[in-house]
Amino acid sequence: MIGLMNIFVNSKKNTVMKTLIFAFTLFLFNALAVSGQQELSVGDKAPHFKALADDGSTWEIQKFLGQKYIVVYFYPAAMTGGCTAQACAYRDHRGDLQLAGVEVVGVSGDKVENLRIFKQAENLNFTLLSDEKGDIARAFGVPLGDGGAIKRTIGEFEHELVRGVTARRWTFIVGKDGKIIYRNDSVNAGKDTEEVLAFIKSMHH
Repeated sequence: MIGLMNIFVNSKKNTVMKTLIFAFTLFLFNALAVSGQQELSVGDKAPHFKALADDGSTWEIQKFLGQKYIVVYFYPAAMTGGCTAQACAYRDHRGDLQLAGVEVVGVSGDKVENLRIFKQAENLNFTLLSDEKGDIARAFGVPLGDGGAIKRTIGEFEHELVRGVTARRWTFIVGKDGKIIYRNDSVNAGKDTEEVLAFIKSMHH
């Protein structure tokens, strides 16, 4: 009887231990994913992803692969200083980007409603994508911080812009073969567009 009790206790301990080990492994995996350890480098295949755009439609990267260079730029929050400067530069260089065969998408943890407000306020002429849970940022290896909220008055109305996560300002270019051809993890918000255009032009010389 005592022998049976010992086996039962030991097996129970083993089950508890296995559960703890599994839980710890899961924790480590999640911690690595959240901290952006799986960074993408030049030459890596770009993740295939789709996301809600500023107009509520679904944007899919596969629709542009093989046809255009795709600039995927991550920014912390809509309607903030650096992010506005960066977005407005992409807006102002729209013609040059189109001539170079470039499709631009800006990605942040903002809700779709924030993106709609941002696009209207700054007359942006390219697509903004909502990555509230940070799935796209993680797929590209972009570090993430907690979400947040800011208040902005536009016209007569005050809006609270809530975001699920806050991504670092990183910029990628996906080549026509579907691979990463450019990665900048220390982006200067105001010069990002110029640097992207200069890189693409350098490829054709």
